[in-house]
Amino acid sequence: MHIVAIDQGTTSTRAMVFDPAGRPVATGQREHEQIFPQPGWVEHDANEIWENTREVLTSALDQAGLAASDIAGLGITNQRETAIVWDRATGEPVHNALVWQDTRTQPLIDRLAADGGAGRFAEKTGLPLATYFSASKIAWILDHVDGARERAERGELLFGTADTWVLWNLTGGPDGGVHATDVTNASRTLLMDLRTLDWDDELLEAFGVPRAMLPEIRSSSEIFGEAKAGTAVDGVPIAAILGDQQAATFGQAAFEHGESKNTYGTGNFLIVNTGEEIVRSENGLITTVAYKLGSDAARYALEGSIAVTGSLVQWLRDNLGIISRSPEVEELALTVEDNGGVYIVPAFSGLFAPYWRPDARGAILGLTRFANKGHIARAALEASAFQTREVIDAVIADSGAALGELRVDGGMVANATLLQFQADVLGVPVVRPAVIETTALGAAYAAGLAVGVWADLDELRAMWSEDVRYEPRIDEDERERLVAKWRKAVTRTFDWVDED
Repeated sequence: MHIVAIDQGTTSTRAMVFDPAGRPVATGQREHEQIFPQPGWVEHDANEIWENTREVLTSALDQAGLAASDIAGLGITNQRETAIVWDRATGEPVHNALVWQDTRTQPLIDRLAADGGAGRFAEKTGLPLATYFSASKIAWILDHVDGARERAERGELLFGTADTWVLWNLTGGPDGGVHATDVTNASRTLLMDLRTLDWDDELLEAFGVPRAMLPEIRSSSEIFGEAKAGTAVDGVPIAAILGDQQAATFGQAAFEHGESKNTYGTGNFLIVNTGEEIVRSENGLITTVAYKLGSDAARYALEGSIAVTGSLVQWLRDNLGIISRSPEVEELALTVEDNGGVYIVPAFSGLFAPYWRPDARGAILGLTRFANKGHIARAALEASAFQTREVIDAVIADSGAALGELRVDGGMVANATLLQFQADVLGVPVVRPAVIETTALGAAYAAGLAVGVWADLDELRAMWSEDVRYEPRIDEDERERLVAKWRKAVTRTFDWVDED
């Protein structure tokens, strides 16, 4: 029997079919529109996402030559924090989804932070007050759509991140759809207490979010319901939900304390497993839930969240037009020997970890007449590596333990130039696994555990294999010179946004 994973990401929705050995056998994928109504505002059409989900499921199963009866279970993984509010009776969203990158709710965040600072709720949630997380996005929709708040309080409206939206629609939508999420996604809302793994009344009151609209919080690996939406997977049990970065961690077999991964996608996300212990960061990381299997205790993690990495390459493609396809960025970067003194700090949504500076904005620095588009392409790739170095420095400062190697995954890790530079600025090996789409793989693993395709974590760990290892090639002096220049560039982006 096979397993299907739905990977509902920031820029596209994908369905992947995996065989019992954990090997991908078919993929269906469709991009969805990125909607930018104003600077700093980022939206998605939730209906488009659902329609794409239906289409990619059909495509993947057709490619694999499989029917729903050949599928043992289905796992869902998703872009986290993105907020969708919809009508319980009709299934119609009341507003476009507000994407995790959206910064329109900064005034509400500032008001809440005026009493207790950015860490006001960190003890409960593990998170700083930031527009990144879902709570302020829900509040904005309730306050800006006519009648939404009253309807939400009456239980007529539902909230969910993308996993909940897909699950609810897959299991029947208005006709008995399951309204649930898992602990990893709930931990990204600023509304869940990490210790109780439940919605918290103090947090709900602070953000003005009615409990009636919230999904049930469940484990990451259990049967949530059965697909019955007229899709290619009707009758298949939905058996796992994991936020995308936690799913990638699971797919990298980083199940135990101290194990980690770094995903290179729209943004970059480093996760370090801390086991059953809730570890508080003193260096700009956030505390999150790594996973919870059935009735077992939850596992926690520290995370370094970087807003813009792969989306910087998209920006070069879509906004500047210096490449026509994202893979061309490597070809362009290789036309020059180095960055020519050019640094790009992609603070399009402010800076996330380890700075948490919503006032920062993107900048290209070090330009001279010598600089050309090859230097800009190289600087864009290097920005991903430099930002990763900074969150790893924060992990080392918090944990006191040096990193032995870095396991990497995500779409950008097909780029050998990026991974070699990453190894150079870290000074440790960078390891790419045989299956780089570990986000979908992690959701498949968790679903397979719930339905008995795989017996335990040891069986999953045995399936992980290494593809390529990149060793550092530069000396310590050169490494620290590059990093110092990067940090200087970062400080130039601070304090750009003001009251005017």
